[in-house]
Amino acid sequence: MMFRSLFGSLRDYGLLHVYQQGYIYQQSFTLVNIKLKWVKDRTLDAVVAGQRDLKAAGFLVQIISSDDDRCLPIYHLSRHRGQLGLPHDLKLSTFIRRYPNVFIESYITDSGGTPVPCFSLSREALKLRDEELDILKQNQFEFRDRLCKLLMLTRDRILPLQTVDQLKWDLGLPYDYQHSFVPNHPERFSFVHLPDDRVGLKLLFWDDELAVSVLQKNASLQQKEEDIKNGSLAFPIRFTRGFGLKRKCMEWLKEWQKLPYTSPYTNASHLDPCTDVSEKRIVGVFHELIHLTLHKQTERKNVSNLRKPLALPQKFTKAFERHPGIFYISKKSDTQTVVLREAYNGRELVQNHPLVKIREELASLLNKGLLDRSKGVYKKSKDVNMVDGVGKGVSITHKTDQLSSEHELDSTFSDYSSDYDSDGRLYTTHAGDEC
Repeated sequence: MMFRSLFGSLRDYGLLHVYQQGYIYQQSFTLVNIKLKWVKDRTLDAVVAGQRDLKAAGFLVQIISSDDDRCLPIYHLSRHRGQLGLPHDLKLSTFIRRYPNVFIESYITDSGGTPVPCFSLSREALKLRDEELDILKQNQFEFRDRLCKLLMLTRDRILPLQTVDQLKWDLGLPYDYQHSFVPNHPERFSFVHLPDDRVGLKLLFWDDELAVSVLQKNASLQQKEEDIKNGSLAFPIRFTRGFGLKRKCMEWLKEWQKLPYTSPYTNASHLDPCTDVSEKRIVGVFHELIHLTLHKQTERKNVSNLRKPLALPQKFTKAFERHPGIFYISKKSDTQTVVLREAYNGRELVQNHPLVKIREELASLLNKGLLDRSKGVYKKSKDVNMVDGVGKGVSITHKTDQLSSEHELDSTFSDYSSDYDSDGRLYTTHAGDEC
């Protein structure tokens, strides 16, 4: 009652406007201590589910298809394990054998006569890969601009290759972009040696036309004319159904949206990191960064590694928790994935990229293979075709069986014999058994 009385008195004496302006002024110079709860969003969780396996499978398809024989032994594939994002306790061969309609298993013998599992691609997988290559070729300048904008967000226009590697799937870059993509654009990119002896990717040409954020591009459609003139652009807000926002938080969010918007492509070193204006700029950087991704999502750890290149303060990712109406943090697959809410209408992307459609077809193929395998469609083979010498794999049969996880190998020749019993026969499992 006292609050309502005071609020009414301010209105009667014409002081409410002064009070509101003072609140905005205070926000500009003080980071308001507001904490919003995390609420599970099953729809967006469903969007994230399966992305980890899709990424790993997509990379493996690219790696195998780039080989001259389009067939690689397991020890070669294991060299790439660090970038596949699979759980540490999951063997790579176990993962590959989950999808026998995508990865065809054959065997070769090394110089010592030891059998070595080798994997090639099914016709369906090769067809999707060819379509993917066509899309990459047709849209190469678009992907070039995505990479340019990523580097333009950084302070020095440079990123270590390890950091770019973490984002290449999200950006739609080829797995071997360092060799197949970057050299095609020498006027834009260059490899440089960093002070810590790592190799970095440097942007050579600043394009003013690219230095416009998505929020600024869409201002005429999404923003009020007054806000555009004042430079206080607001972010699209959407909460999980059933999300209850307290009045205090609603007022803070409303005033926060009215604060000045600082483009993520401009120098913001003049901003005090302990203010809401600075936080709005951080949210703007995240908003633009995630918009650069194909699926409008990325793992939180990928963003965390960008703190220094983006010149952001400590604990900058706390902005995700403070703005659940802009970002959703999914905890599926034992990791935290940041999803841009405005980019989705239910489970569907508002703007679906052609490359995303190819990935969706691959995901359907993976799901079908997993389901068919559980139904026993892929029968075991009694005979195994072998050839002498490494690099000359022979496919057993399209519907081959999987090896027992207790006897499989991943990377060393010394383990190969564990795939066979004392009589030299291949261990097999019944369709549907855990591999």
